[in-house]
Amino acid sequence: MLSFALAVFLLIITPGPGVLSTAGVGSAFGYRSGFSYVTGLWAGNNLVCIAVVTGLATIMFSAPILREVLIVLSTGYLVYLAGRIALAGADIAFIKSAKPPEIFSGVFLQFINPKAYAVNTALFTGFKFEQLSLSTEIVIKFAIMNAIWIPLHLIWLFAGVKLNQLNLSRRTTRIINLGMAMCLLGVVLLSIWSLMQSGLGGQGTVS
Repeated sequence: MLSFALAVFLLIITPGPGVLSTAGVGSAFGYRSGFSYVTGLWAGNNLVCIAVVTGLATIMFSAPILREVLIVLSTGYLVYLAGRIALAGADIAFIKSAKPPEIFSGVFLQFINPKAYAVNTALFTGFKFEQLSLSTEIVIKFAIMNAIWIPLHLIWLFAGVKLNQLNLSRRTTRIINLGMAMCLLGVVLLSIWSLMQSGLGGQGTVS
């Protein structure tokens, strides 16, 4: 269990679309929108876990067209989200008044997040808990994952909000938001490349 918990910590804290967008939303829109967004990410992540555990994800990605749809949706939506974060501090009225990402945005991000499928598949198909039934093992893994997932994402949210509370110049704030948006895009591209190279993007398995 200790090795599983360590793997969860390392895989979640590694910058991915979820944590990077959490920090970006916190910096750009503050705690209120940030909490709503993280709630959506949490719900979406658990739905992905259920899809992996039940085998639904394997069935979904056995069809090449669904893998392609995931990649297109993932790229398009994350580019859009990165743009929202990057332009949140710009002096353009319609950008500033745009509604910030909330619960549904978080759920949708996890649904199309390649890293979510890859990480959860690795965690739930590996790290066998000896002398425990499969159902007990799954319940314990869900509990451990959420116990680590929630505080880590709240830390990223806190970091993002604190950046916004430093009373930095608008130019500096825009640069920071742009930097986070660019990091998000970079991780998205790496995740998609990994998805296409792995079993998830290859022979109909989720790995």
